[in-house]
Amino acid sequence: MKLAHLRIYAMRITLVEDNTSLAKGICYRLQDAGHAVDLLHDGLEAQSYLMSDGADMVILDINLPGVDGLTLLKEIRDRDDMRPVILLTARAETEDRVIGLDAGADDYLIKPFEMAELEARVRALLRRRAVPQQRMQSFGALSYDATGRQLFAGDVEIELPRREMSVFECLLGADGRLVSKNTMLDYAYGVGADVEETVVEVYVSRLRRRLGPHGVQIRSQRGLGYQLLLADDP
Repeated sequence: MKLAHLRIYAMRITLVEDNTSLAKGICYRLQDAGHAVDLLHDGLEAQSYLMSDGADMVILDINLPGVDGLTLLKEIRDRDDMRPVILLTARAETEDRVIGLDAGADDYLIKPFEMAELEARVRALLRRRAVPQQRMQSFGALSYDATGRQLFAGDVEIELPRREMSVFECLLGADGRLVSKNTMLDYAYGVGADVEETVVEVYVSRLRRRLGPHGVQIRSQRGLGYQLLLADDP
């Protein structure tokens, strides 16, 4: 199979920032770029959340109520959790930046900053952590490249808009188990996003039309959710 060049793919990002207006601005910008964002405003809440959130990247303010960002960062690294972390801070002194980087941060942004710069830092960290090998997963006649975020039927790529791709990934990752609408929304948009559940029905309907000709179906169970199955599954 001839695959396209490696692409920078969308991620799940956990953002911990107590400045509400700044946090909303960051969320909107990252979501516009196709990423799902889970937003927390309190360090104490983030302390337990970051132990099992499963995000690909963390954007972390240093000055947080409850538990400060540097403490959270040290705890992340003490768990051998090596996902990228970008620190946000109003502290501009070189010594403060050194402390943050020595604590295990991958990057450091000083407030105020331009949203375009934050996006560029996110892209740079994505490129840095991208693996050169293609991680392919087969499902019936389909092949999914998790690294490039591409779906193929034979040698032909099935083009999916980014939200539909997120819903497909969520279903594929469930290995045939039922996935609730809320879970699918959280995966596609981030936890707590102000999006109606009916959006999932639209994405599922479109995916059915795209995947059906390739022997893949999305079965629904009323009130429970959806599951991804091969057409000949009982």
